[in-house]
Amino acid sequence: MTYAVKNLTQGRELIAFRIGDQEFCVNIMSVREIRGWTPATAMPHAPPYVLGVINLRGAVLPIVDLSLRLGMKAAEPTVRHVIIVAQVGPKVVGLLVDAVSDILTVTDENIQPTPDIANEAEKAYARGILAIEGRMICLIELDSLFPHTESEAA
Repeated sequence: MTYAVKNLTQGRELIAFRIGDQEFCVNIMSVREIRGWTPATAMPHAPPYVLGVINLRGAVLPIVDLSLRLGMKAAEPTVRHVIIVAQVGPKVVGLLVDAVSDILTVTDENIQPTPDIANEAEKAYARGILAIEGRMICLIELDSLFPHTESEAA
């Protein structure tokens, strides 16, 4: 399902996904691929939100429980979960989410500012809110969610 919102010539594409009953989106330009859930091999001393690593065509890919990283309840991965392989700064990271839902084309006018009630940590990674067809979708800035020093631990 694709939603065209306002002016397509100046729009940017975002990929929307679900975690629990909430929707989030990231810039599609940072997404390398979307793949099914693969059990990860745990890594000692990794942050709690790092589930482990998988072999992605010969490369070691850290898998992050995005739900836990966003301060929500830890995911219990099933075959229905997906991994969004994304470029985050200089690193490639796998983001575990419940499901990918849409590709959205939006303009800056469609993105509303993060509410003032959000704490500073949320404001650091939440770039805004999209209100589309009765849905509230939080736009996440991956580079802010995984600072370069932290992504190196993954």
